[in-house]
Amino acid sequence: MRVLWITLAVVVVDQATKIIVLNTMMRHESIPLLGDWLRLTFTENPGMAFGITFGPPALVTIFSIIATLLIVLYMVRIGNRGYFPYRASLALILGGALGNIIDRVFYGVLLGYDGFFLGKVVDFIHVNLWRGYVPEAVPIIGGNYVALFPIWNVADMAIVVGVVGILVFQKTFHARLAAQHEAGAHGEGPPAEAGTAVPPSAEADDVPVGANGTPTDRTTTPGPPDEAAG
Repeated sequence: MRVLWITLAVVVVDQATKIIVLNTMMRHESIPLLGDWLRLTFTENPGMAFGITFGPPALVTIFSIIATLLIVLYMVRIGNRGYFPYRASLALILGGALGNIIDRVFYGVLLGYDGFFLGKVVDFIHVNLWRGYVPEAVPIIGGNYVALFPIWNVADMAIVVGVVGILVFQKTFHARLAAQHEAGAHGEGPPAEAGTAVPPSAEADDVPVGANGTPTDRTTTPGPPDEAAG
């Protein structure tokens, strides 16, 4: 599938940028790029995208792997059918998921601070759109100080773009998938083309029948000349 090149590109760029950060920045170091609005801030995230956590790091890693396998199965199922932008969006999500899974599975061992499946995701893109206190009346996040956006990475960006793409393109994808399925169903019984052998039953129906009920030849054989005419 062509879309897997998108997945590969996301993984390569994600891991390359993380390796650069690991080798050039200290943890919690922050480098301004556009004032305080855009910075490079090196942090390590033991949870999921944007710092979301719901259990021990190993559980987060296992959950991420299962979710990624489901994405792969879905992509294999649809193959090259449907709408390419929709499949490209899935490829972005898959690439982002794989990029962060590499961190969680291997970085703990490679960087020497923990075992397999206990690694932390390297984040460094810090877009500081807004910081402030959320009133307690707001559900879920009320009563907390919130920074928009959290520090993230290329993999997180690919996941977000992919999710937005799925929401935008899903209607067109399913419409084209249904049209392709319908076209395939109609193509199961195409009409016989010219030169196709005619079934024996059809040939029998076309044979003229004589007075005694026996088939007769279509070609009429001319009789002997009339002797009286001579």
